[in-house]
Amino acid sequence: MRVSSIRERLALLGALPLHQERVLRDWVQGAAHERGRRPASDFLPKSVRAALPLLDDELAGLVRLVSSHPGEDGSERLLVGLSDGQMVESVLLPRDGVCVSSQVGCAVGCTFCMTGREGLLRQVTSGEIVAQVVLARRRRPVRKVVFMGMGEPAHNLDNVLEAIELLGIEAGIAHKNLVFSTVGDPRAFERLHDARVKPALALSLHTTKPQLRAELLPRAPRLSPSALVEHGERYARLSGYPIQYQWTLLAGVNDGADEMDGIVSLLRGKYAILNMIPYNTVPDLAYQRPSWERARALAAGLHARGVLTKLRDSAGQDVDGGCGQLRARAGRTIALRRA
Repeated sequence: MRVSSIRERLALLGALPLHQERVLRDWVQGAAHERGRRPASDFLPKSVRAALPLLDDELAGLVRLVSSHPGEDGSERLLVGLSDGQMVESVLLPRDGVCVSSQVGCAVGCTFCMTGREGLLRQVTSGEIVAQVVLARRRRPVRKVVFMGMGEPAHNLDNVLEAIELLGIEAGIAHKNLVFSTVGDPRAFERLHDARVKPALALSLHTTKPQLRAELLPRAPRLSPSALVEHGERYARLSGYPIQYQWTLLAGVNDGADEMDGIVSLLRGKYAILNMIPYNTVPDLAYQRPSWERARALAAGLHARGVLTKLRDSAGQDVDGGCGQLRARAGRTIALRRA
């Protein structure tokens, strides 16, 4: 179910745009239809009111909580079931944020990521994306939504941008607190330029070396790191938000002095923040997480050289924190039960 299909369904019942917005607003804010000075019984057409119980049930059934895994850092990983039996992951983040998934699986195939190991299974609809936020809001306040869960948002643009527009207009979430994370795709930059709601942008950089980037992100668009930063800088000036460049720190791979020099060359003077994130170890993958002391020294060195750098830790390290790990573990459990 897409947000656009919900609007079409309401329109066929006689709902004008302002009626459609009211129904969708109640959904994304978790509000009762009869609230406020204009309850639905006085505001919505009779035909729409009659259809609301069934629609509410369908919206509530878009996702279901399969399991929850609280972390010691205040995060909570959620394994979320979709109506066709597929599963994705959402993460309740400290300080009122939620990380949502935009695809079941992923086609980019980043070599350090669990999600990409199984490829792309299907797109997550805009309704299912918003439903992840609604589910999160039942558990705690949500004032920030980041599209950094399973999937590559640029490969599901119609659904992701539709969800972002609804969240930015009806959900009471500031546009700068909607974060579109991508490996970089020219189509995404074009669509974001014209979007009604312009989210903040997080670009997966990970290395300053074109050849290494091609190895780490084997099916990402062939944008060089310098070209990626050029696209990012243009969008930063358009949106008014600094670009968040993501750097998953891999011990012995992209933590050398040459990479640090490359970061300074690329990002010094840019409207940008570098988020340095020590690798979240995934079983069966060869990459290693550097020590926190080394990561802190690298971040401090970059900051001293003029690159605004924030050292971040992946939420939920103690509860299979890497995207795709909960889903993979659940899949193995199901397979064993069937065997």
